[in-house]
Amino acid sequence: MATEVRIPTILRNLTGDAKAVEGEGSSLGELITDLDKRHPGLQERLVEDGKLRRFINVYLNDEDVRFLGGMDAPVADGDTVTILPAVAGGMR
Repeated sequence: MATEVRIPTILRNLTGDAKAVEGEGSSLGELITDLDKRHPGLQERLVEDGKLRRFINVYLNDEDVRFLGGMDAPVADGDTVTILPAVAGGMR
């Protein structure tokens, strides 16, 4: 069994328009590396200098990975990872 990764619309061009893909790894970093092998360019969009990019939010089973160890957060088979770009802006 693998980990399901939910992909936001803005990154679906890298996954053949798939809303969700599967990957393997025991940590978030390993999972992202595996996903990049299957969907080249994904890691570059998510990671900078070994850390998640500032405006990318990643949730592991609905918990923010920044509070679970970031790239070292443990990932298990059957987990769900959700990638969300941060939304900025305000009202006029």
